[in-house]
This record gives sequence, structure tokens and C-alpha cells, in this order.
Amino acid sequence: MESPSPGPLGLSNGPQALQGGIEESGGTQFEGGGSSSSGAGSPGPPGVLKPVQSPLCADTPRRNSSSSSPSERPRQKLSRKAASSANLLLRSGSTESSRGGKDPLSSPGGPGSRRSNYNLEGISVKMFLRGRPITMYIPSGIRSLEELPIGPPPETLSLDWVYGYRGRDSRSNLFVLRSGEVVYFIACVVVLYRPGGGPGGPGGGGQRHYRGHSDCVRCLAVHPDGVRVASGQMAGVDKDGKPLQPVVHVWDSGTLVKLQEIGLGAFERGVGALAFSIVDRGAFLCVVDDSNEHMLSVWDCSRGTKLAEIKSTNDSVLAVGFSPRDSSCIVTSGKSHVHFWNWSGAAGVPGNGTLTRKQGVFGKYKKPKFIPCFVFLPDGDILTGDSEGNILTWGRSLSDSKTPGRGGAKETYGIVAQEHAHEGSIFALCLLRDGTVLSGGGRDRRLVQWGPGLEALQEAEIPEHFGAVRAIAEGPGSELLVGTTKNALLRGDLAQGFTPVIQGHTDELWGLCTHPSQNRFLTCGHDRQLCLWDGEGHALAWSIDLKETGLCADFHPSGAVVAVGLHTGRWLVLDTETRDIMSDITDGNEQLSVVRYSPDGMYLAIGSHDNMIYIYSISGDGAKSSRFGRCVGHSSFITHLDWSKDGNFIMSNSGDYEILYWDVAAGCKLLRNRYESRDREWATYTCVLGFHVYGVWPDGSDGTDINSLCRSHNERVVAVADDFCKVHLFQYPCARAKAPSRIYSGHGSHVTSVRFTHDDSHLVSLGGKDASIFQWRVLGAGGAALAPATPSRTPSLSPASSLDV
Repeated sequence: MESPSPGPLGLSNGPQALQGGIEESGGTQFEGGGSSSSGAGSPGPPGVLKPVQSPLCADTPRRNSSSSSPSERPRQKLSRKAASSANLLLRSGSTESSRGGKDPLSSPGGPGSRRSNYNLEGISVKMFLRGRPITMYIPSGIRSLEELPIGPPPETLSLDWVYGYRGRDSRSNLFVLRSGEVVYFIACVVVLYRPGGGPGGPGGGGQRHYRGHSDCVRCLAVHPDGVRVASGQMAGVDKDGKPLQPVVHVWDSGTLVKLQEIGLGAFERGVGALAFSIVDRGAFLCVVDDSNEHMLSVWDCSRGTKLAEIKSTNDSVLAVGFSPRDSSCIVTSGKSHVHFWNWSGAAGVPGNGTLTRKQGVFGKYKKPKFIPCFVFLPDGDILTGDSEGNILTWGRSLSDSKTPGRGGAKETYGIVAQEHAHEGSIFALCLLRDGTVLSGGGRDRRLVQWGPGLEALQEAEIPEHFGAVRAIAEGPGSELLVGTTKNALLRGDLAQGFTPVIQGHTDELWGLCTHPSQNRFLTCGHDRQLCLWDGEGHALAWSIDLKETGLCADFHPSGAVVAVGLHTGRWLVLDTETRDIMSDITDGNEQLSVVRYSPDGMYLAIGSHDNMIYIYSISGDGAKSSRFGRCVGHSSFITHLDWSKDGNFIMSNSGDYEILYWDVAAGCKLLRNRYESRDREWATYTCVLGFHVYGVWPDGSDGTDINSLCRSHNERVVAVADDFCKVHLFQYPCARAKAPSRIYSGHGSHVTSVRFTHDDSHLVSLGGKDASIFQWRVLGAGGAALAPATPSRTPSLSPASSLDV
């Protein structure tokens, strides 16, 4: 999504708009007659912020609409007429509390009032989204915004673990390197995984990450030396809407250093398949892009120069490979075709080579709809796996008048033998070291080992919940690695079976919460799976099928139960040990966007797309709940909410960018005087709009650029998930316009959620469409691991504290 950020913020030196708590996205400008300070990120003129007494204001109610309603216009006129009497009240020294606690920024003076500012300097700041103001009140302990922290935080992030594997919709994505590491990809990251050993518990192991790509990786090839790797990415766009061109990176798996960038500007849409030559020690790289013509090109790996190029076919191409005996022979397969290419430019002269095509002839055999995979046999024959479940053996034969070869050749490629191997499509073929071949089925999920003459030797079946076989790689000894269509990576052999070592979600993710006392976290999304992850063992602890899309979740402070909000308005409470459902309640018929327990666990707040926040009182063990009340007053769907530290109040954001405050203890009452909440301390800070975090918004935002925000438990940093595939780390409080941040890439889709673990040692981020989960290690200054977090008050925001602390 392309959008810019809420623009500059101004100190409020005059009367505020009536709809001061509503914000939409778009432009930003300074308000109140002040100009931007020349200082970096300064949101307003320096020197005007200072604590002042609460000013007087007219009795003007706050409205939620973006424009004045007919009933509101007379009130505005009356408030202008009342300006002189209000000034008399000012001179008399009356306090706001004696006037019923009205919003101090609802100024009685209109644009023409001669006394319209009421000494409001230092009371608030404004940010604008689509020209509409969002008013945020400055805590009384802050003397000047200039004294707030400036610059990025000393803390940094290091990618610790990536959960998931892209098996759902990609191929050529699983290999074993000479080092013994397994290489695969998800999102923009190529993962090098070492089974066993290293950090991590059972099924864990160690991970390293190649992060040189700017968009999702779609295919891999490993050099014959077992060290160098080629990875191809999709096209994309940056945050300004400028196209990012597809490209191939050739890099060293030992050092993770990029050696060559191939094809920048030469490919369209993305890189669909690639392969190194074999017989000449990997001197050449063959690439097929995702353009309409599926351009086939050959490149010199060391120089990065193109040697030959030709239009391949208008049908999709799923696989490509060099013959291991002759680099002049290249094979491609895909939708209803197998093509055999002769490349005449093996001498390596740039642009001087030619490619000619011979089409595989099916003859009396039925032409399948797809041929997803093939493998070269030692004797020169080629095996293909197709969508009919057949393994076809291809060989060369002399052409006759009925089946002429393409390009004037005297030979053609025909089918020598056919073996029906699987029910449904064959997604993978793998030549093992002993010369046997392993095939992996789609619908039947079987792995079958084939000997000479395609004699079946042994087989195994992958459990249904892991999905179908997507890719196969041979590990040490008899060990096999199997990637599946449900984004799992399995390890084992045909005799003993397979166990998962990497697992992940299969569809868009939105729900995330971290355990209150353990390094565990829970995720849910559009694949209807609810998953609990062990952050120390880097493994899936358990998962259940919700039968519906899960969009949000939160742990009870005890950690014994977890609440999950669903797409239909239902919410569940589950026991985290037994996975039993303790409660199943429906509020409205629209999706739930946030669920949050109060700090003491006595209440549960549920934010819905029906514009309401439902409050439930909770039993001591968290298992039982009863309706306490509803917070009614938002004019759009609820997006984020947080509880105060005393558990009595809620701050909430909505889809039309309101910031509202609620007194839950007093019966879910809307606090119309938002000024009185300026010094309230919040147990969590996940609301994306508020004084403490307004600096996280980028220039020109349309209000949808930030999906999630989370303050660390030690209240030092804020993590932000944006719409441009990035995770940001800001200092907290972040109350300077356009504050600098540390930016981290790797996700290939909008980042939907971020959360710190209970001790702030790690940050977890969720990718949207890429279904990836990243676990980041939080490092202190100098790259040292942080000490366990102890929740603390932020001195600069406490009314009684000093910024000099």
C-alpha cells in the first residue's frame, strides 16, 4: 500500500478544532501560527512549551464527526458569543475543575476572537492526517519538547530465528550445502539452517540468514561447489511507489557476502527458475523470468554478463536445468510442455550465443496439464514428473517425417517409458547418491524410492497436517529433508518416518501476543490455525484449528489462559496447557480487532468493528467471564486499545483516527475531558496514536502506514510495524516529529504486528501475506544482550519527575 505519513506536528498556540481527537491521513502542516524549528525533528517553535495551569473553556461538547452537524453549528455560534464572558472567568481566576471538567482546548473564541489563545502555549501538540487535526496533550512533567530524547535508540535488533518455509507456492527451494546446512527461503530471507546442535532445543539447531534481497525470494540454485548460492527475487515497489526490479544474487554461503548481482533491469515481474551449469564447474547460470514470454537467458557467473536470451513460451515455466554431461543442453518444463534447448555459446562470448528449441514429443502418451519437475539420470536420460501422477522417461531418437524436430535438428526427444507413480501431481523428483530416484506426491503425500527400470523399492507417507511434498533434499547418510505445501520442513528417512524441524503458518497473519512470564508467543491468522511457539527451543509447542480466521489474541496475566478474537465476532478463552476451550462468546457480528486483559486480570476489553469496546469481568483463574459493560462513543471500528496501570481506564484508537479515554471502573464512561488523561500511566502502549508515540509517523502518511506498535516493558524503546515491509525501533517516548529510527528489513509483505517478549530480550514480528514470523534479539549499546527487563516508569513522562534524570 502506498502512503505517506502524518506530517509535521505543531505546538498548539491557539484554540483547537472541535473535533480535536479525530484524525485522518494525509498532509501535515504547522498549526497555531508557529513555524518549524530548524532543529532536527522539532515539532514546533522552541521555547514555548512550559507547564501552565489548566485554562478555561466554553461548555462545547466534543464531536466525533469530521464536519459540523446542523445541531453543532448553533453551539459554535453560541461559543463565539460567549468569548467575552469566558475572558471574565479567566480574569477571575476560576479553574477548569469548577466548570465541570470540559476539554480545555474547546476554545470559546472563534477565528475572529481577539483573545483566542487563552495562554494555551505548551498544552498540546497537533498532528494532521488529511488535513484533520489530532490533538494530543502534553504530560505536565514535560517542560519542553526540546528536552525529550533525540536520535535513534541505543538498542538494536539482530535476526535470531525465522519461523516458516515457503512451500505453499514455490519450487526450487530446498537444498543441502557442503557445510551440511539446509538452505531454503521465506519472505525476503534465505535461511541457512543446521539441524541439531547450535542454539535451540529439540528439533532446533542453528540458523544464519542471507538478507540481501529487497523483495520476496522465489527460487534457489546451489553451485556445484556446494558453497555458492544463487537466489532470485520478485519485482516490487518501494514505499514511494517506485518499482524494484527483479534480480539474481550470487553469494557465498560461508561469509554471506554477495558476489555478483545478475540481471538487474533484464527481467520482468520476477525470477521464476534458475540453475547453475555442472560439467564446467558452474561457470554459467540459466534464468527464466516471469514475463509473458518467460524469457530464457544464460549468464556468465563470474562477470555477470548475458551470453544468450530467447523467448521461451507463453505458458508458465516451472523448472530449468543444465545437463550434467553437456552445458549446451538445457531443459525447461512447465504447463503442458518439456523443451530441450541447445545453447551454442558455451565459449562465453557475451551476447554471441544462440538458443534453439526442440519440443518434447508425447506421441501416443497423454499430454499432462503440468510438468512441475524433472531430473537427469547418469545415463543421460531424463525423468519428468507430471500432474497425472506419471513419471516419464525421455530419450533421444531420430526424427521422422511425422515428428520433425525443431530448429532443423535431426534428432528429437521422445518418451521411452511411463510409470504411474502417484495419485495426483508429482511435485518433486530427487536423484540420490546411490543412483536411485525419490518422487514426492501432491494429493497422496507419498515419498517413493525408485530403482533401475523404475522399480519401486520403498515408500513412506507424510502426515496430512503437514501437507503435500513440495521439495526433497538428501542429507547425510540416509537422512532426507522434505519441504511441504503447508510450509513445514521435515527431517527423517523412509524407514523411520519424518518429524518437523521447521513449521509455519500458510496464510496472512494478524494475531500476536507474548507470554507474561515465559519466552513463548502465540500467533493466529487467515489459515485458521492458533499456534503457540517456544521462543527458546525455536519450535512449535502446539497448534489447534480454530475453524475461523483468528485476528487478535492476548494472554491472561497468569499465563494460564489466552483470549482469541475471531473474524465473526466470536471470542474464545483457551487453557494454554490443555488447549481446552473455557469460554466461547459472541459480541456482535463483525470482526474483532483487539482483545486485552487488564493488568490485574480482572477485566477483558474486546475491540470490535461494530465501533464498540466490550468489557468483561474475569474470574481469578481467567476461565469464567461475565459482561460488565460496553464503551460506546467511537464513530469507527476499534483498532487498538491499552489499559492504565491501575486497571481503571482505557485508551483506544479507531479507524477514523480518534483517541478516546474511558473510565471503566465508573461504568465504561467516556472521558470527554481528554486533557485530564495527559499524565495517566499505561500498562502497555500499543495505540498507534498518542503524544508518547506521534513521532513514529512518517511524512505524508495516509494514516494506514503503521499497522502495529509496541512499547518495551522497560519503557525505553518502541517497535513499529509498517506497511512497507519494515520493522522500526524508536526511542520512547517518541514525541518529536519525524523521529529517527533503526530500520530492519526481511519481511516481504506488510508487517502486521510486533510484540516484545516478557523480559524484552526479543521482539517478534509478523509478516502479512508472506506468512513469516521473525524473532529478533534485542541488543543493548555495543551489541550486548540486554539484562532482563524490569517494568519502570518513564521519568520524562511522569508528572512529578524531571527530564534531567
